[in-house]
Amino acid sequence: MNSPSRRSPLHDRHAALGAKLAPFGGWEMPLEYAHGGVIAEHTAVREAVGVFDVSHMGKARVTGPGAVDFLNTCLVGDLDRVATGRAQYTMCCDQATGGVVDDFIAYRHSDDNVFLVPNAANAAELVCRLAAAAPPEVTVSDEHERHAILAVQGPASERVLDELGLPADHDYMSFVTAPYAGTDVLVCRTGYTGEHGYELIVPIEAAATVWDAVLAAGQPYGIRPCGLGARDTLRTEAGLPLHGQDLSLDITPVQAGYSWVVGWSKPTFWGHDALRAERAATPRRQLRGLLATARGIPRPHMPVLSAHQQVGQVTSGTFSPTLQVGIALALLDTAAGLSPGSEVAVDVRGRRLPMRVVKPPFVRPSAR
Repeated sequence: MNSPSRRSPLHDRHAALGAKLAPFGGWEMPLEYAHGGVIAEHTAVREAVGVFDVSHMGKARVTGPGAVDFLNTCLVGDLDRVATGRAQYTMCCDQATGGVVDDFIAYRHSDDNVFLVPNAANAAELVCRLAAAAPPEVTVSDEHERHAILAVQGPASERVLDELGLPADHDYMSFVTAPYAGTDVLVCRTGYTGEHGYELIVPIEAAATVWDAVLAAGQPYGIRPCGLGARDTLRTEAGLPLHGQDLSLDITPVQAGYSWVVGWSKPTFWGHDALRAERAATPRRQLRGLLATARGIPRPHMPVLSAHQQVGQVTSGTFSPTLQVGIALALLDTAAGLSPGSEVAVDVRGRRLPMRVVKPPFVRPSAR
């Protein structure tokens, strides 16, 4: 029997807004809201501002003397590249294969305090692996149930935070702690939409207060509550990977085109030998973008064809509300020799959908 899904601390707010709820990563989360839907929510983020409840995302903290040094022996990214108050996109890879256990953001509070926000479905596994490897002086804590996360994303997001009196002028991939309504809010210049935006990490008991305040402050700017449907179309347009589709234990950062995340000069990290060998030999497959040149929508697992031969598979596929065409991320066989501009087809339930290989992102991100 399947275990019941967890619910966000904002579940009642979502129900009141007529949200269509769906299971995701072991949680019951909004897919879209009444009086709009995915396309309206997507457009709000591209043109104005939207707010997402992403409290399903994992939260973990690594503390103690040498916390950063410990994480640098595990994670592929080099945390010594970022200063206190900065965040880094990184990955935890399998020691033997180099496949991706999870991709996430690490927030460096100090040498002895790093906060991690992994994917919901992988949070427990990440915490387990890190805790098993940690030296006695380093503690790995699962804080999944202690915090809520709200993502305020879009061109008007800075003005919404200004209305709330929260700091909004810090750089991309940085964060500050600020007082709000009797609690502390961690204001992070991060997000998963490609747009300028912020993620607000708040104590679970303050989630409803902050959610209500964000919606009220955003009314003059056309704010919409947004669900995971719009989050997926936005991140796909931005060319951002989803773990379990574009990254997985079977897909390495080298195959996915994320070699830039890896601190290759570090003496060691999990998956070090496997990833170095794959990089030196050239990966057997590589993640590329596909842009439809006719009507049709590619979906995950659909075969990619070239000269009537299968040369890969779609990992993420959707209709782009911004471009009004089908787009996809796909793993393509390196031996096929496909490059940006190459013409391929995707088998959409027996129909060949012509598509062109492109370099993501499909929509130029403004986040930086």
